[in-house]
Amino acid sequence: MKAKISNYKGGPHTQYVDRMILIPEGTENKEQAEKLKGKKVVWTTPGGNKINGQITKPHGKSGAILVKFEKGLPGQALGTEAEIL
Repeated sequence: MKAKISNYKGGPHTQYVDRMILIPEGTENKEQAEKLKGKKVVWTTPGGNKINGQITKPHGKSGAILVKFEKGLPGQALGTEAEIL
């Protein structure tokens, strides 16, 4: 399943570069996003390296999810696609 990387997790004064908000294909509400909790996510860099992550929880009511990656993702990752395994 594909998911689009939307943004970093953050607040008014902080930005967590290892946590990203993703919008998976086919999820439209919080209940559908809850079913993806615990699954692995892989983002591939343009150079071919893979950065792994895991879905921690749903984000909001429209089906978005929060993913914690092993290390921070670069800004070039915003708007690209990741693979949910």
